Amino acid sequence: MQQSTAQTPPGAAGAQRIALLKVLGPAHVWALGVGIVLVGEFMGWNFSVGKGGAYGSLIACWVIGLLYTCVAMIDSEVTSTVAAAGGQYTQAKHVIGPLMAFNVGLYLVMAYTMLEAGDALVVGDLMKAVAAEFGHADLDPRPFVVLTIAVLAFLNYRGVYMTLTVNFVITAAAFAALVILFFGVSPWEPGKVLLHRELLVDLPYGWIGVIAALQFGMWYYLGIEGTCQAAEEVRSAGRSIPLGTMSGMITLLIAASITWYVAAGLMPWEYLGQAITPMYDAARLTGSTPLQVILFVGTIFSAVASANGCINDASRAWFSMGRDRYLPAWFGAVHPRYRTPYRAVLFLIPIAVVFAFQAPLDQVITFSILSGLLGYTFMSINMVRFRRQWPLGSIKRGYVHPFHPLPAILLLLLCGATYFATFLGYGATLLAVMAFYIIASLWFVFHRYKFVRRGDQFTMPWPRPRGY
Repeated sequence: MQQSTAQTPPGAAGAQRIALLKVLGPAHVWALGVGIVLVGEFMGWNFSVGKGGAYGSLIACWVIGLLYTCVAMIDSEVTSTVAAAGGQYTQAKHVIGPLMAFNVGLYLVMAYTMLEAGDALVVGDLMKAVAAEFGHADLDPRPFVVLTIAVLAFLNYRGVYMTLTVNFVITAAAFAALVILFFGVSPWEPGKVLLHRELLVDLPYGWIGVIAALQFGMWYYLGIEGTCQAAEEVRSAGRSIPLGTMSGMITLLIAASITWYVAAGLMPWEYLGQAITPMYDAARLTGSTPLQVILFVGTIFSAVASANGCINDASRAWFSMGRDRYLPAWFGAVHPRYRTPYRAVLFLIPIAVVFAFQAPLDQVITFSILSGLLGYTFMSINMVRFRRQWPLGSIKRGYVHPFHPLPAILLLLLCGATYFATFLGYGATLLAVMAFYIIASLWFVFHRYKFVRRGDQFTMPWPRPRGY
């Protein structure tokens, strides 16, 4: 049986010495990244329309698309070089230090767990909406929420290969549903189905509305950075991570353009900005029953794929922190048969369920967005420091992203603009999230740090960093 090496803390239990399986390829990485994000094309992005109008949402789509292109480029280089579970957490551990690593790990877990809760809520709400059309308006959505999380947790418990193979199939089907809808509305015949000339208006709230739209513009792409969590389980990190991540980003740019074009041509911005399931509504407005069925299935598949990927990523981050003793070492166990971080998978289930039942959907989404945004801010700093400590040629890299340091600088500026956009609509939530992470940092410094073995943190076979 394969054993882990430098990444296993000395004295760990025998179950913790079992390594995660290296069974994934570029298609699985694509399925993980796109699977988490694609639900944002079916819903959530449209709240940016309510902030800045249809044109404001389109501008936000392109600006945030640039932000995430920078994220994908930076992640592809660092993760293909630091190929270990935990993604950005492991990067922070090697490049900056323990306190940053703890915070980044927490950002990841909270972002994915909140997103998982939101996805499960969407499944329940959609089932209730469909049941209402057949005269069952009193259907309780909560059993569907619990069932969704439980079934996907079981998949993740049993094995990563099966989990991400399923994700590939349902993500591809959901993407195909958007493409079918696009061709179903005859985009080559303007005015026949799509009414852009009648529905598109100038910016209703001016440029301040465009800035406010940046917050929900993140929903077009939020989660693509999750491909990093597969780094320890891919057969070739130098090939699979860059190829899966960059192809995933291209897929999402196409899907985002299709989504905006179709929805903005079928619904006035006042309705689109507050719709719960805008793409399903778009299919209904076409009057085509087959399109309506296809988009219902696509919406369900997108939410399930997102929740599935979120469970995978949150558990890897939590597992990695346990393995390094940033959390109790009990969480760092690998299942002896399925080779999965099963304790981390099981532990996070009730947390997702509680947030799904107790928190409003917009607050859950905002918490996820802000946690992700904090992680992106770290990436820009991390990339500059990584290149400075280990310049090109000093270590072997799986991928080298171009134009450095421009992507890192641009990412930091766009993050700043998005913080301001979030403050405009959810200032209290922003302050609450920042307070939460400050309190968590204090807990780590005064209580948990003493358990961390500093000598075991650096696991890569690299020379000493420049200036060490």
